[in-house]
Amino acid sequence: MKDEIRQNLIARLRAGEDPFPGILGFEGTVRPHLERALIAGHDVILLGERGQGKTRLIRTLTGLLDEWSPVVSGCEINDHPYEPVCVRCRRLAAELGDDLPVAWRYRDERYGEKLATPDTSVGDLIGDIDPVKVAEGRTLGDPETIHYGLVPRTNRGIFCLNELPDLAERIQVSLLNVLEERDIAVRGYALRLPLDLVLVASANPEDYTNRGRIITPLKDRFGAEIRTHYPLTLDDELAVIRQEAEVSWGGGTPDAVLPDHLIEVIARFTRLVRSSPAVDSRSGVSARFAIAAAEAVVAAAVRRAAIAGEDQPVARICDLPPVVGTLRGKVEFEVSEEGRESEVLEHLLRRATADTFRAHLGSADLSGLVARFTDGASVASSDLLPAAELLRRVGEVPGLAKIMERLDGDGGESPGQAAAALEFALEGLYLMRRLSKDVTDGGAVYRG
Repeated sequence: MKDEIRQNLIARLRAGEDPFPGILGFEGTVRPHLERALIAGHDVILLGERGQGKTRLIRTLTGLLDEWSPVVSGCEINDHPYEPVCVRCRRLAAELGDDLPVAWRYRDERYGEKLATPDTSVGDLIGDIDPVKVAEGRTLGDPETIHYGLVPRTNRGIFCLNELPDLAERIQVSLLNVLEERDIAVRGYALRLPLDLVLVASANPEDYTNRGRIITPLKDRFGAEIRTHYPLTLDDELAVIRQEAEVSWGGGTPDAVLPDHLIEVIARFTRLVRSSPAVDSRSGVSARFAIAAAEAVVAAAVRRAAIAGEDQPVARICDLPPVVGTLRGKVEFEVSEEGRESEVLEHLLRRATADTFRAHLGSADLSGLVARFTDGASVASSDLLPAAELLRRVGEVPGLAKIMERLDGDGGESPGQAAAALEFALEGLYLMRRLSKDVTDGGAVYRG
């Protein structure tokens, strides 16, 4: 197995192909360590906070397996036809010779995964006596009465054990032989079954050191411990949101538009929450926080379009504050911030909006928009106000096409996108103290 993965990985690297497709932000950090570990033939443990893509990365390893692999037909542990190891297959090979039936397994079928939980047993992982086989007339001393666990059933494949520290310590002991001697022993049978597999585990640092622990002999048997991380740059954060957020649902639902400037606000918001001293850094802020925010904002735009009768839903800045409350459950706050959770998130969202405004419109000429609010004029907006009505209330704004171009890269004529750009500019001017704002139920009133 390790030779197979090594050869396929080296072939991909020589061809300039991506060995881990869909994994973003690990190019110069995690990936080189993982590539070295796989070439060295090591079993690997990925250590990192929640939502850093550990399981996603592990699942891409199946792409490094041969596309098709021969197995003895009907074998529970996927024996190779030329080198069977289980009692059944050795007996069949001796009886049938070249007539031994062969099946082919696709690479995705050679991956096994188990979420480690405190109630996981040795039987689940390694195997136990199968009472049904005993009831059929076999004796307890017959090795064919064994029901194999998940690990041997992934023989000649990759086995992933998620959240390893949550596995009871006495159960972790059952993996020692798998990692070192590459075999298993089941119950009291005089049976040592050589296995050929790659074992990959994931763990959270908090569990790793406090709530649960990996026993020292097991840690020692992993060839490589690799730390993962959240996206290091804003561009990586943006790429993750664009790749992972499901904002087009089909089934008759109109395709919604999530403007680039809103994606950037969400990305900056996520990074500010992650670095805030009010948030428990040991728990982390998952990438799922940003993904859920993007999906909720799009859902708010679709809801507005359905109620107001708009043809194309376009998300606006007014759709962001209402979703903050739904994201609270994804963040663990410090004890000292109890009762202030929503206040903290709302403050960080305003900072993210202001930073995005400065990055794109900080040097733009917005005097034409500001002039609209002279002599006490005001504009009311809300999360249910149609885009066309918002544009009518604001009136003609000189340079609106330029504002749209600075925000989203084009000067498109879509009323929804024009309204989204205009409302973002209004919110940015308020945050820059060039306009005032009165918050209303579900919206705001902007004044000079």
